[in-house]
Amino acid sequence: MLKDFKEFAMRGNVLDMAVGVIIGGAFGKIVTSFVSDIMMPPLGLLMGRVDFSNLFVDLSGGGHASLKAAKDAGAATINYGLFLNTIIDFVIVAFAVFLLVQQVNRMLKKPDAAAAPAEPPADVKLLTEIRDLLKAR
Repeated sequence: MLKDFKEFAMRGNVLDMAVGVIIGGAFGKIVTSFVSDIMMPPLGLLMGRVDFSNLFVDLSGGGHASLKAAKDAGAATINYGLFLNTIIDFVIVAFAVFLLVQQVNRMLKKPDAAAAPAEPPADVKLLTEIRDLLKAR
């Protein structure tokens, strides 16, 4: 059983998948930082100095000034600003994966065989001519 597991774990597909998961996790962190640290501040500034990560609805009615203050007080909140950041993260990651898959498909695309048919060999041409002559009889 241990030998079978070793064979399974050492297959190329499993190792490729493990590398993909690790790279994907790192890429997700990069995108999250890009959205929260680079994209959202100018977007919030354009929308009237809004900090999206601090947008929330206080369900306890405590009137907390910030999300951190509400969480420190233990208030129940709906954090729709953080949700918006997560949606933007997802869209960017999905678009990047789409571009990656599109490029891989473009590289793996086989040349169109119907575009340029190959000339048949001389012996095939000769046999075709013989066939056509026999049909004409």
